[in-house]
Parts: sequence; C-alpha cells; structure tokens
Amino acid sequence: MKFIFNESSESELCKPHVKYWYAVYVRSHNEKKVNQLFEQKGVESSLPLIKTTRKWSDRKKKVEVPLFRGYVFVRLDIDKDKLNILQTDGVVKFIGIRNEPSRIPDEEIYWIQMMVEESNTVQNEKEIPVGQKVRVTAGPFKGVEGVLMRSGNQSRLVVVIESIMNAFSVEINPNYLEKIKK
Repeated sequence: MKFIFNESSESELCKPHVKYWYAVYVRSHNEKKVNQLFEQKGVESSLPLIKTTRKWSDRKKKVEVPLFRGYVFVRLDIDKDKLNILQTDGVVKFIGIRNEPSRIPDEEIYWIQMMVEESNTVQNEKEIPVGQKVRVTAGPFKGVEGVLMRSGNQSRLVVVIESIMNAFSVEINPNYLEKIKK
C-alpha cells in the first residue's frame, strides 16, 4: 500500500475533524423520533427528558417529555455531517445566527444531562428570569452557574442555555450557592 502526503497541502483529509454540540430544531412532537433516527445513523445526540404528570378526562399518567420542546442536541463535525442531519426526517434546521449553526459549549450539555439525571425537580422555565447570578459550590451540580429564583420556601437554580434562548430550573439547597460578582 502506498500513501502520498504533501505537507504544503491542507486538504480535508489532513485537517482534524472536531466535533461540537449544536441544537437542531425539529417538527412539533418529533423530538423522540428524530433522536432515535440520529442514534440509528450513529450520530451522537442528546434529548433531555423530564417526567411530568399529564391529565386526560379519564386518567392521569406520568410521561417523559422533552425538557426543551422542539430541540434535539447533536455532536458532530458541522462541515462533514450537516447535510446528513438536515436530511433526517423531522429535522427543520440548525439553530444559529445568519444561517450559521451556533455551537453549544460541552459544559452546558454536560450540565443539562447531569441535572436531568440527578434530580427529579427539573422543569422548563417559560421566561428567563432576571436575578442574582450564582454558582453551585457543593453537591452533584458543583460548578454549574445560573440565576437564583425562589418559589415559595424553595430555592431554584435557573440555568439559561443562551444559544437556544431557553431555560430550565432545579431545586437546590441555598447553602450550596455563592454569588457571582459582576
């Protein structure tokens, strides 16, 4: 076998393919289906689900629903895999600015996954609250930054995912929080 390598050439084969997280907007109520299709294609994806109680006229049932309706997160090399993702049934578009998909930091995806797995008090926030920025100093969420919000006698940490302008919250012990100086 013979390999030809030209050092002055910067072909696609020589460039390292780096994977980043992106948010993909999907058709309404297609999040689970799209996530499953990504798994079948071998695409690393994340669909954070929360348990909630749904009420029908004859019964109540606990169901898993997406934390962020209409979004599935994918980790990929955008130059190499963008078309493959857009051709997936149910995918509408990448979320970004001026037709350029916006990267989501690994840290934010990690926080989302960790909070959904570690707590049963996670809920989607309809509005992004204005309040004191805080950092978690202890416990399983140590290092997570967010905004402090109080709901009755409970403290909630609201984490904002700026790239998709969405937020979620989790109950937290106020002793585990420190103010972040601006």
